[in-house]
Amino acid sequence: MVYFVATPIGNLKDITYRAVETLNSVDVIACEDTRNSLKLLNFYNISKKLISYHKFNEKNSADGIVKLAKENKNIAVISDAGMPLISDPGNILVKKLIENNVEFTIIPGASACLSALVLSGFDSSTFTFVGFLDEQNKIRKNQVEKIKNIQSTLIFYVSPYNLEKDVKFLYENLGNRNACFVNEITKIHEKTIRFSLGVLPEFEIKGEYVLVVEGYKENEETVFTTTPQQQLDELIKSGINKNEAIKIVAKSRHVPKNEIYKLTIK
Repeated sequence: MVYFVATPIGNLKDITYRAVETLNSVDVIACEDTRNSLKLLNFYNISKKLISYHKFNEKNSADGIVKLAKENKNIAVISDAGMPLISDPGNILVKKLIENNVEFTIIPGASACLSALVLSGFDSSTFTFVGFLDEQNKIRKNQVEKIKNIQSTLIFYVSPYNLEKDVKFLYENLGNRNACFVNEITKIHEKTIRFSLGVLPEFEIKGEYVLVVEGYKENEETVFTTTPQQQLDELIKSGINKNEAIKIVAKSRHVPKNEIYKLTIK
C-alpha cells in the first residue's frame, strides 16, 4: 500500500493522529527533501528508511516505489509541507500506481491554499487554485488568460524571488483587484496582508507566500484605493516605463490615455 500523507505547513503539531500512526507503521518514507522531513520525523520520534522523491528524480523514483509496493512494502509519500501533489511531486507516481494496479490512499491534513483562502476573507464558496505562475512569460500569459474572467476567488503560490514580478504581472492582466498575501501560516509570525494589485505595500519578504485574489466581477466597477496619479507613480516607481504605466492606468480605469498622460506633464 502507498499512502500520500499530508504534513504540517508550519506548526509541527498540525498533523493528525492517523498521519503519525501511518508514518510509524510503514516500511519506507519517500520524502521531497529528506533533510527537511527529518525535522518532522525526529519531532515525533519516527525512525524509518527514507528515500528521496522530488521533481528532479520523480520518474525513476516512481518506478522504485511501484517495485517496493509490489514486494508488499508499505510506503508513505510526503512533501516538504502540506499535501503531496498540490504544487508538489506525485502526479507521475499516481499514474504509475494506477497503471500497475497498486493500491494507494491519502491521509489528509493541513493545506496552505485552503488556510489562506479562509484568512483572506474573500468569497470561499467557489475558488480556483492556480499554484505557481510559470517562469516563461508566454506560458504564464496563457495561464492567466484562462482564468481572468472566472468569477471564483483565485489562489496562487508565490516564491519570495518572484513576489513583486508576479503581482505586477497579475495587475497588468487582471486589473486592480483586491488581493491578500498570507505567509508563515500557523507559525508565530503568521501574516495576512490585504491590498490591491495596483499598489503593493512595503513589507519584509521572507519565505513563500499564498496570494489570494478576488475573482472577476462582471459589470461591476473596480473600487480603487488610490488616485490615478498615485497609481501612475507607484507603477513607475516599480520599474515600469512611463508609456507602459500610462496604458495600464488608462486601461484599468477605462479612460483615454491622454487624460493620464496629462498627469505626467503636471
